[in-house]
Amino acid sequence: MTDSGHAVVITTTDAEEKANDLAGVVVNEKLAACAQVYSISSVYRWEGKIERDQEWRIDFKTRHDLVSELTRFIAEHHDYDEPEIIAVPITGGSAGYLNWVSAETA
Repeated sequence: MTDSGHAVVITTTDAEEKANDLAGVVVNEKLAACAQVYSISSVYRWEGKIERDQEWRIDFKTRHDLVSELTRFIAEHHDYDEPEIIAVPITGGSAGYLNWVSAETA
């Protein structure tokens, strides 16, 4: 598989409204073509304790060359001390969809 020139950037937050607000701002800024927001249960270690929380995950579809800018934007607008921000390259997919992602982030 090869890199398509696109990526999914993932973050989480603790409230649906925050997730939808961040998703809307990012798409409006054309840093991502779309964002999917959904509820998840998270289990993680934080400051030596096991935590269990309801969170809201956001998957941003974007161009690979926007990942650094999108990462900075999320970090600047996020209220977590250390937000999860992970970029996963898209190695394949529908050409029409990926062309749409490129056009919406141009």
